Amino acid sequence: MSRYVKLEQIDPEEQLLVRLAWACEVEGMTQADAAKRFGITRLRVNKSLNEARRRGIIRVSVDSVYAAAAQLEWELQDTFKLGKAVVVPSPQKEASVTPLVAAGLGAHLSELLQGDQIKQFGMSWGNTLNLATRHMQPLDRKDLEIVSIMGGVSRGSDVNAFEITTRLADLCNAQHSLFPAPLYAGSRDSQAMFLQQDVIREMLEKISSCEAIALATGNLETSLLVRDALPRGVTPEELIALGGVGDITGHILDADGNLIDHQLNGQVIGLTLDEMAHIKNVILAAGGMQKVPIIGAALARGFVDTLVTDENTARALIERKKDRE
Repeated sequence: MSRYVKLEQIDPEEQLLVRLAWACEVEGMTQADAAKRFGITRLRVNKSLNEARRRGIIRVSVDSVYAAAAQLEWELQDTFKLGKAVVVPSPQKEASVTPLVAAGLGAHLSELLQGDQIKQFGMSWGNTLNLATRHMQPLDRKDLEIVSIMGGVSRGSDVNAFEITTRLADLCNAQHSLFPAPLYAGSRDSQAMFLQQDVIREMLEKISSCEAIALATGNLETSLLVRDALPRGVTPEELIALGGVGDITGHILDADGNLIDHQLNGQVIGLTLDEMAHIKNVILAAGGMQKVPIIGAALARGFVDTLVTDENTARALIERKKDRE
């Protein structure tokens, strides 16, 4: 429907803005062609289009299931000062969150690793990282080394760091290195002995030199850590009683991102979270409402550079940050 002007005069400035908006946004003309048509400079076309957007003459409507996710990516980046956020749509069933987040991570890693900027890439463990490898295209990166950044657990499974590291290396036709130690030492003293060994020190130096690493996380009720890796005599209930909300590479955090006061945190064989913060790109992939506290804790600690998650989790994280400020 046509709209009528209310005054008996023309606003030549707005008229030009509308003509340029129509030419460039509807007809698909380049700014150079529009400048030629209307006899103005390309710079003026660019400034006029920006002014048209400011006034609301040009409005963008994105109609897609991915639209909300795209908006949340910007909000996450701004709220938590991230280098990048990847948000996938949330499914109707909570059980489908992990496969969708894994698919988002797989697509991100395919893009990240296809160039030659990254020579060493670290992988931790978890179902999300395991599934992510199922969504990656094979690459030919003979110059790339995939590095396991966590110790192993005695129970074999396809979500163990060793298996995931090997599978990703095979996908990329890359070299790989495994971390030759258990996830936890038997005590603080034995952890110190492990860290003094040359092979462990060399591996930690290699992990520290990775250009990027990928992490997953879990809560303290249903996580793989609880299922496969807690030392004998340590229960999730005692960790929760001390304020624990989940783990990052075996380190147990409270809701504020602090390590809880439990001996287990002194038995982890690997990089500390503070050391991990010096790695250029730490990627955390996790989703689901039950993981909001531990994801929020990791973000609060400040070592995460890239977050891969789903819409509902992203919204909950943003609201959680607002409520805690």
